[in-house]
Amino acid sequence: MRAIGRVFAPLRDRNFALLWTGMTVSLLGDGVLLVALAWQVYELSNAPAAFSAVGVAMTIPHVVFLLLGGVASDRLDRRRLMIAADVVRASAVGMMGLLAATGALRLWHVFPLIAVYGAATAFFGPAFDAFVPDVVAADELPQANAVDQLVRPCALRLAGPALGGVVIAVGGSAAAAFVFDAATFVVSMACLMRVRPQAVRDDTVGRAPSSMFGEVAAGFRFVRANVWLWGTLLAATCAYLLFMGPVEVLLPYIVKNDLKAGAGSLGMIFAVGGVGAILASLAVGAVGTPRRNITFVYVAWTGSTLVLAGYGIVNAPWQAMIVSFLFNGLESVGTVVWLTTKQRLVPRALLGRVSSFDWFISTGLVPLSFAITAPVAAAIGGRNTFVLAGVLGAAVTMAFLFLPGVRDAQRQSPEPEPEAALAAA
Repeated sequence: MRAIGRVFAPLRDRNFALLWTGMTVSLLGDGVLLVALAWQVYELSNAPAAFSAVGVAMTIPHVVFLLLGGVASDRLDRRRLMIAADVVRASAVGMMGLLAATGALRLWHVFPLIAVYGAATAFFGPAFDAFVPDVVAADELPQANAVDQLVRPCALRLAGPALGGVVIAVGGSAAAAFVFDAATFVVSMACLMRVRPQAVRDDTVGRAPSSMFGEVAAGFRFVRANVWLWGTLLAATCAYLLFMGPVEVLLPYIVKNDLKAGAGSLGMIFAVGGVGAILASLAVGAVGTPRRNITFVYVAWTGSTLVLAGYGIVNAPWQAMIVSFLFNGLESVGTVVWLTTKQRLVPRALLGRVSSFDWFISTGLVPLSFAITAPVAAAIGGRNTFVLAGVLGAAVTMAFLFLPGVRDAQRQSPEPEPEAALAAA
């Protein structure tokens, strides 16, 4: 019990508790959106190509605006930037809900609205990653990230999808689910408005102001100078290219058409994955960050990617739930350790930009993954696509662990000097 209590220690801080509450509620809404969007698109067009196009429409603006979002999170008030992103996302999904409720929603409406949603998320993600060390003591970062990764699957993959399936089943359409997601962003905004981050040292004092391009270049030079950063980001890029499209596009299709199950079953598959992620995050938060952190991250992520091949051989929803449980559990333990490593070794003044590069590089080929999923599935079959993606993705991920210099972070000091790191950048 003492170990479990240690995981939740950061929640004693009012600022982190508010940040955590807002994040939890908005992620719950996004979990509802996962099911609602997939079900709505397949109602409008029962073809994987249609949902692939929606995925491309959401991820391209997200990737395009990520670097700008990273610079903005280092230049501007991160709290206000997150609030602005929530306003935009609430407006986009709220409009989808209004159109769906009136029966006017068409695919050509979904494309621009989900694109706006994706662009706003590009500003929120880097700002959030860089904001956590502003409200949490350095020695509690592993626990804060464990709580983050505990809540994220709980809301996004457990409660949210389950609630989304119920809302769609009871209401008969996805309209109420879209509106629910919009309302959760309002709650998130209210919580963020009350957060007061601790006073932090301004690492920009005494430095001449630079252009936006110069600041992006400084972040890029820091990433390039650290093999453990760019190597891991490239590994994630390759893995996401191989499996993100199949997971987002083909899983709902297989559940609906091969397993002959409904939205409730799809929600439960996501939900069981959330349980796996919760248990894994609790374990890492209680035990702490392993000494060989980079090796641990790669082994966990390789295992999670390999497990996805199981979606290609399942014959019942309960089997898909097992795959989801293992995938999300392994992915979460790796993510907790990765976030903690990044927040400890990257200077505060560069953290927003480095986080944006993290998102930008690792997800840069996700639009291509969405685009190629449908034709690949048409050529070799949806199930074979999952097997190929899982096996090949795992092999590529593990290969990057042996890139010279990737494991150097296991020997670095957890508290870098900002001036020295900035000078190097």
